[in-house]
Amino acid sequence: MNTLDKFDLAILALLQADGRLTNAELAQRVGLSAAPCWRRVRTREKEGYIRGYHAEIDRQKIGLGVLAFVRIDAEISTGARTRAMEEAIRAIPEVISCHYISGKGMFELQVVAKDLESFSQFTRSVC
Repeated sequence: MNTLDKFDLAILALLQADGRLTNAELAQRVGLSAAPCWRRVRTREKEGYIRGYHAEIDRQKIGLGVLAFVRIDAEISTGARTRAMEEAIRAIPEVISCHYISGKGMFELQVVAKDLESFSQFTRSVC
């Protein structure tokens, strides 16, 4: 694993805050010239430190007014059962993130829905 120096850490922090910074803006903010800054960004992308650049969407403007957290308790938390549940959860479009909580085998889902009625329908059909 490569060691990150102060420039790398600054680049990562700035890109995390604003992935649309131009290379010139980024270089100026971290105190490097454009070419070395660009090489560092490309290297960090290749090494997997930077996995992508994303747009943050206003879910209300696209008609998803409800954001809810749903906990699902698994009766059996064997490896095969956990993997099967993960696959089933991946297939549910309303689920935008899923976290496995060790111990009793619980999943915490982050779910979006158009409104409370839609969310209620979701919980009746899935949970």
